[in-house]
Amino acid sequence: MVVCGDDGLAHRLAAELRGVYGEQVTLVVPPSGRRVRQPVVGRARAASAAFLDLVNAAVSRTGAGPDGGDGPDGGDGLEVEAGEPTEDVLAEAGVGRAAALALVYDDDETNIRAALTARRLNPRLRLVLRLYNRRLGQHIEELLDQAAALATGEARTPALDASTTVLSDADTAAPALAATALVGTSKVVETDGLLLRAVERQPPRPGEVADPGLCTLALLSATSNDPAGADGSEESGDQGPRLLPDAAAVARATGRGTVVLEQVSYSGPALSARGGVVPPFASLFSRRLRWSIAGLAACVVALAVALTLVTGEHPLHATYVTLLDLFAINEPALEGSTGEQVLQLLTGLMGLLLLPVLLAAVLEALGTFRTATTLRKPPRGLGGHVVLLGLGKIGTRVLTRLRELHIPVVCVESDPEARGMATARRLRVPVVLGDVTQEGVLEAAKIHRAHSLLALTSVDTTNLEAVLYARSVRADLRVVLRLYDDDFATAVYRTLRAAHPGALTRSRSVTHLAAPAFAGAMMGRQILGAIPVERRVLLFAAVRVAGHPQLEGRTVGEAFRAGAWRVLALDTEASGGRGAGGGTQAPGLVWDLPDTYVLRGTDRVVLAATRRGLAELLGRRGARRGAGVPGSGS
Repeated sequence: MVVCGDDGLAHRLAAELRGVYGEQVTLVVPPSGRRVRQPVVGRARAASAAFLDLVNAAVSRTGAGPDGGDGPDGGDGLEVEAGEPTEDVLAEAGVGRAAALALVYDDDETNIRAALTARRLNPRLRLVLRLYNRRLGQHIEELLDQAAALATGEARTPALDASTTVLSDADTAAPALAATALVGTSKVVETDGLLLRAVERQPPRPGEVADPGLCTLALLSATSNDPAGADGSEESGDQGPRLLPDAAAVARATGRGTVVLEQVSYSGPALSARGGVVPPFASLFSRRLRWSIAGLAACVVALAVALTLVTGEHPLHATYVTLLDLFAINEPALEGSTGEQVLQLLTGLMGLLLLPVLLAAVLEALGTFRTATTLRKPPRGLGGHVVLLGLGKIGTRVLTRLRELHIPVVCVESDPEARGMATARRLRVPVVLGDVTQEGVLEAAKIHRAHSLLALTSVDTTNLEAVLYARSVRADLRVVLRLYDDDFATAVYRTLRAAHPGALTRSRSVTHLAAPAFAGAMMGRQILGAIPVERRVLLFAAVRVAGHPQLEGRTVGEAFRAGAWRVLALDTEASGGRGAGGGTQAPGLVWDLPDTYVLRGTDRVVLAATRRGLAELLGRRGARRGAGVPGSGS
């Protein structure tokens, strides 16, 4: 396996392949002085670096093989330092004989150029690309797979091991981040129109029976209900979360929360603005201007009533005369009574005051229309919204997902040229330009009336500072932090839980969520997505039953292995239209399969699995032969 990248995802992916799947990994990274490092070094990166140090030491002792690869007694990997993934660099990394190549540079053009070169060097190579542009990614998948088919002389069939998978770390993490900000306990995975929703549930009270939903995906850590408890991770042991427990384990786990697969479509609440949003017409004018116009209108009405009382004219005629006097187009009341003359003078004075008010209204309205195509300010009276910090790759995807759910959002961004500014303008989302660490910026985003705060900048300390300041404004505010380092995230989470036990706090790592999906795609499987369970990850994958003795010929109940994998749904389109009852039905996914349903070799199923469970189920040798779902996954 070859991994090429320039940020934390490459290191975490290398550690994932080595530690979970036991693969030999060659990591191609820029020279030390040119690497883009995260603000805080994470455990996965440290593990990857330690592993590579051992490999380099082993290579130095034993020497390389005759072809430049690992010797017979060498290590399990190698690190190559290169500024760009040129043809010579890829050849030195062993792409010509590798089973899979992951290109996870932060620049789409760099990944595409390297993918074209790698496909020419090895037509049977399995490619995994990190691309932010989803539409371009679909075209690249088709192009590279067609090139592989032509180069090998084979049609694109399951027998062809070469495939191209385009993934986005932003798309992988956005559903979980958006759902956590909305309801705090939901995890959502989306792929090709499929929505999976998992819900955290608190332990049932004495005498209550918890609703298991479609199935129980995980038990939360024993400390999740303790205000001073830590967010469970891989090293939490028995106190940590338990993925895919059996019925007996669920029954014994008293006092633990659960993660339940409740439904297959997202139905989270569309948050409304508390106190109501100011109508669009009124938002054209400032509050002071609106009060001035209202005061002038009241004066005109009072003058019309007075004129009616003085002259005895009909109220409509008196109002008409007052308006003529107001705009100075009426004849002077030289022959009128003293009362009429006084009212005409007062009305003329009101007309003089009306001119600057009308001019101010016109200028404000023009300014509002002029800025409608640029950046909008948070409307007056807004409340119950989501404050989103950072409009980079991750923030832009999360913003799009929130607006698809019709959730009011206010963004905060310090860079006026940030990637997501164009998206915010197109979606007409209010944006506050400024540094979130400066006083007054979060107040301008109406943080005191917000529903939740999403801190998604690329700097851990900035996210933490913004959350701490927001908590000082509102102690019960729901917050979601993007934190890279596991140890740092655990310490922050535990401290915030202890200081604010009544508020919801969640920490998420984008690379932690994305790495399992990238690693699974390198092994030749179609990874539908990943759902975070505290600091662990549960994968959803589509797998063909054929060739897997743990599945083929077994019932759904017999195929289930606690803590490893669980069959969730049957793809009737790939299974020849065979439904759970044995008959045929319209193509689609059949959920809530009975335990007595027998899996056949022609079936294609959707299953939930741990990373190690998925590696064990499909195996290294099977994965290299293309035992997983062939073709591209998105």
